[in-house]
Amino acid sequence: MSNNMIGYTFEEIFVGMSASFTKTITETDVTLFAGISGDLNPMHVNEQFARGTIFQSRIAHGMLTGSLFTTIIGMYLPGPGSIYLEQELKFLLPVRFQDTLTATCTVKRKLVHKKKVILDCKVINQDGVLVLEGTALVKPPKDAPKPEFEVK
Repeated sequence: MSNNMIGYTFEEIFVGMSASFTKTITETDVTLFAGISGDLNPMHVNEQFARGTIFQSRIAHGMLTGSLFTTIIGMYLPGPGSIYLEQELKFLLPVRFQDTLTATCTVKRKLVHKKKVILDCKVINQDGVLVLEGTALVKPPKDAPKPEFEVK
């Protein structure tokens, strides 16, 4: 495992704990996502078509934006070994090519009897505007990786 992967067990997690991930969405990202998902909606892949829509240009898939949460959950909070159980999403605004997005997951609640956590999930763009929000239900790993070095 990479030294930058740090995980947390249920016992180590606290309400208010959060982690973020930032990514600029490129045309390549959208093309690859279209191919992987099979979603070839011309809103995403055909500029001429998209110019005739309310968005006036191509936009990224909503689920591409939502997939940023998997990076946080799988790599940082709770981290490697987590089981992603549920996700609720509300798409608020379109994401355009070259938008720089910051996804953040914050622990909203711990379900002690089930050893699961509920995360508030938000994505803001480079202008600080909220484009996506939701909640996730996650089961943290029983054992979590720790850094192989001490940070001073």
